[in-house]
Amino acid sequence: MPRIANLYFKTAIIFLILGISIGLHMSISGNHAATGAHAHANLLGWVTMAIFGGYHALNPQKAARRLASIQYAVYTFGVAVLIPSLYLLLSGNAAMEPIVAVSSLIAFAGVLLFAVIIFSNSEAAVTTATSPAR
Repeated sequence: MPRIANLYFKTAIIFLILGISIGLHMSISGNHAATGAHAHANLLGWVTMAIFGGYHALNPQKAARRLASIQYAVYTFGVAVLIPSLYLLLSGNAAMEPIVAVSSLIAFAGVLLFAVIIFSNSEAAVTTATSPAR
């Protein structure tokens, strides 16, 4: 499996643990104000990253490109900042709103980079063509 696919799966499971933890905290406390952070951790973290990892596992030539690593870093940074800042915003800390906005745009930039990866041509590895002997 390509390295980037493995990174995505490992990161996805971390976000699943975080999302479930937020859900448990809300359930135990009876305070469901952070539902949005719970949903974002599970959908942007767990689900989307697992899909990204699956795509790269099925497309190792694209996974080997530098753009795949850049996209991983941009998207992961955006989501990793978005989830806690959204949690704090929804819990009453209005000062987090600009951080939520900027991190959302960074995560969106990561999605756009993934779209570039998907729509780009798959470059074959350099091979030497041999013609059949006659």
